[in-house]
Amino acid sequence: MTDLFPGLAPAVRRTLDGFPRLIDQAFPLPRRFRAGLPQDVAELSRLLTSGRGERRDSYLGTPNMLSAYLRYFLPWNVYRLCRLLPALPLHFAPGDAIIDLGSGPLTLVISLWIGRPDLRELPLEFRCVDRTAAALDAGKRLFYTLAGDAPPWVIKPIRASLGDPLYGPKARLVSAVNVFNEVFGALPRHTAALQQAADKTSRLLSSLTAASGSILALEPGIPRSGECIAALRAALLEQGQVPCSPCPHRGTCPCPGGKAKWCHFAFDTEDAPAALHTLSAAAGLPKERATLSFLLTGPGEPESPQEHEKTLLARIFSDPFPVPGRGYGRYGCSSRGLILALDRDRRNEKNKSGALVSLTLGSPEKRDPKTGALLAEFIPSAV
Repeated sequence: MTDLFPGLAPAVRRTLDGFPRLIDQAFPLPRRFRAGLPQDVAELSRLLTSGRGERRDSYLGTPNMLSAYLRYFLPWNVYRLCRLLPALPLHFAPGDAIIDLGSGPLTLVISLWIGRPDLRELPLEFRCVDRTAAALDAGKRLFYTLAGDAPPWVIKPIRASLGDPLYGPKARLVSAVNVFNEVFGALPRHTAALQQAADKTSRLLSSLTAASGSILALEPGIPRSGECIAALRAALLEQGQVPCSPCPHRGTCPCPGGKAKWCHFAFDTEDAPAALHTLSAAAGLPKERATLSFLLTGPGEPESPQEHEKTLLARIFSDPFPVPGRGYGRYGCSSRGLILALDRDRRNEKNKSGALVSLTLGSPEKRDPKTGALLAEFIPSAV
């Protein structure tokens, strides 16, 4: 286990900075259409949020919506993943297969190529599953523009819907990025239907995963996504898939969403490509911070936290906020449930969202009267 969202390595940042130009190289946009790009981005954002009831399943099959997705949503998703992927315990051997569900324009494949350059010489097979052929074709063209004509990675686009039969050996990694928010989004909140959908999805994911394999689910950092991720986590535990990240424990999730806290992380985007910030501002969608909820699971037991009677590990997932009479606090997740980590003089500012920290408990132990969170204090150095 480690802190999440390390800074971008210089080579990764250079590649990301050039990514918008690479998209233009692979998909030249005539000048007469470029002027309307910000409006197309804004409209696609509306269809993905407040107007999702108007959105057709094949929305990425239309040229202007695909162009907006490729130039705005894809780069932001790649940026988010490149901030996260280096921190995750994802290990591959030559010949391993990766199944990417809801792959769209190969978001995960491109993110792994950019964010994990140590994997570029490794022969890997990617089975990229999506119901929209235009998105898969666009992603494949973009990947080969990025990686060159003969990378050792084999890309196999598969036009299919979630749950359709997939053939071939089971995968070392099964991923689903921005998929379950759409799958679960129409279900009533806080109902058995959500957990039933999570149970069905967990069985599907487990059926595709090798015995030594992992499952990665990543969604926007909104309450609904946090609720979906928590339900999926519980269901995957029943399938023998143990939380590896971000959870520092395998107990019941203390942040299930709904009226409770939800597990999500946020980080500043000052190192995102300048051209992407420019387009975001023109579309009326400036993005000073990126957020996400995610879960990585694997087989067997999680790493045992080195805890003592009065200390424990916690994953921080909130910004600091004033706590009257106690300085500042941040919420976190631990084997003891929800934690309110107190910092009397803000000396622990480096422990931002996603940090894994050591905390010390009071004697006697106390809880926050508002949330029930266990009160703890930062130990000066992060784990």
